[in-house]
Amino acid sequence: MASIGETHEVRVLAGEHEHVLQVPHGANLRQALLQAGLSPYGSLSRVTNCGGRGLCATCGVLFEQVQPTPGHWHDRLAASFGYPRLSCQITVEGPLTIRLLTDKIMWGPRDPQRRYSPPGSG
Repeated sequence: MASIGETHEVRVLAGEHEHVLQVPHGANLRQALLQAGLSPYGSLSRVTNCGGRGLCATCGVLFEQVQPTPGHWHDRLAASFGYPRLSCQITVEGPLTIRLLTDKIMWGPRDPQRRYSPPGSG
C-alpha cells in the first residue's frame, strides 16, 4: 500500500538520453512527462492531440520492463498487439522504465516483442 507522499522512479529513455523522474504515487504518466519537459508526442501531434482523454492515441510510449496492467480499452488492444501504450491512461503505481518514440509520425510502430502478458500467463 502506498503511503502519502510516496514517489516512484520513472526512467525515461529518449533517443540516446536517459532521464530519471521522481513521480508521485497515483500520478498520470502523460502529465508527469509533460511537467518534466518530456513529450510523449511526435512532431505533428504535439499541437493536435486530445489533451489526455484517451481518444487520439498519439501519446504512446513503450515499456522497457514491467508493464502496468492496461485498463482503458484502447490500451488493452495496444498492449495485446505490441503497439505503444497510451501515457494518458497510465497511473504511476510503482517504478517504471519507458521509452519515448522519437521518430514516430503519429502513433508508433507495432512491435510484437512488446506484447503484454498478464502475470502468471506463461
